[in-house]
Amino acid sequence: MSVDTTKDTGTDTDTGTGTGTGTGDLRMARTLWPVLLASAVGLLPFTVFSTYLVPIADEAGSSVAAMGGLRGLGGLAALLVGTALAPLIDRVPREWAAAGALALLGAAAALGAGGTFALLAVFCLLTGASTSVLNPALTAAAADRFGTGRAAGRAATLVTATQSMTAMLAAPVIALPALFWGWQGDLLGVTVLSLLLAVVFVARHKDAGAVHKTGAAQRLGYMASFRALSAVRGVVPLLLIAFLRTAVFMGYLAYLAAFYEERFGLSAGLFTFVWTLSGASFFVSNLLTGRLTNAARPRIGTERLLAVGLLGALVSVVGFYFAHWLPLALALTALHAASHAVVAACVVSLVVRRCGPDLRGSALSVNAAGMSLGVMAGAALGGAGLGLAGYPGVAVVFGVLVVIAVGASVFVLRAGAVPDGEPT
Repeated sequence: MSVDTTKDTGTDTDTGTGTGTGTGDLRMARTLWPVLLASAVGLLPFTVFSTYLVPIADEAGSSVAAMGGLRGLGGLAALLVGTALAPLIDRVPREWAAAGALALLGAAAALGAGGTFALLAVFCLLTGASTSVLNPALTAAAADRFGTGRAAGRAATLVTATQSMTAMLAAPVIALPALFWGWQGDLLGVTVLSLLLAVVFVARHKDAGAVHKTGAAQRLGYMASFRALSAVRGVVPLLLIAFLRTAVFMGYLAYLAAFYEERFGLSAGLFTFVWTLSGASFFVSNLLTGRLTNAARPRIGTERLLAVGLLGALVSVVGFYFAHWLPLALALTALHAASHAVVAACVVSLVVRRCGPDLRGSALSVNAAGMSLGVMAGAALGGAGLGLAGYPGVAVVFGVLVVIAVGASVFVLRAGAVPDGEPT
């Protein structure tokens, strides 16, 4: 990664007053605009696929169930590629990794626009593989831009906040242009955006004129990189928490519409308001947590805030499935999303600050792979609980997973806080 003159020294000097002001966020956003835009674009292909699943299946001459099953190929590819390439993320310039992933993402979207079953299968595989590199590269690039202190963690959480905002707004955003050019046009639009951003990242690295660092990550061998990562204080339990949190939240979302329809009789149209409530709660909480936990003088330690978020997730997910009053269910939906956002922001902040520039790319890549596994595990375990004992069974399954995550957070607390700018 190139050396930037705007890089922070760990004192949060680039964040306005150093207390989490909006001015600091705007300054970071102006600096990181290609990173934030690319993180948003990375979510669009599968959003198009999910939103237009029925017409896509019709175009391919396939059933909706068979076409929907292809989405699992993306998760599998992300898991395998993300894990396999994790040690390599820190060995190349972040801009190059992001540019390569964007080029592959653009190619995947172009193939998907072909509309045949085989091309859509390739689309899912390549999209999963490309995002498994793109997301950790972008998050690490944002953090690198602001050094090793709290400003680095805050920059990384801006990326996750942008992704959560995109997830909330992407469906209506892509629906408007699709009225004119259909879902195929949406995918081709993703191709154009991805390739243009790839050029931007290559140009930014070339203009910087610096050679990638020869730090510890480059001197370590492939397996040694994993060993070095596991030796960082508190990182293994953090990665476990990320996996468990994703399994619970994505499993919960998989059955959310069915729960509201069965218990409260909400139609698909009314349920969109519930989805917006959940997405807005996650976005706002993620953004505010990133500012709070990475302030120059935080009111609560990040490790403790992580535990608070997990306890909120535990109470809300168990209580939700026993709620028979709609306002209470809605309140628990908002609380659950907000709690998961707190945990997600804390995990990213701690991983970035604990691993430092030499290992944060590897850690974020393993984290992304674990989250891909969590997506698949959450839906499967939630379905098992639902089949065995109905919604109380789902509450038990997800509650147990959060309890395990709470236990892992104890090890994070025991690892202690890491002073800004100090390697672990």
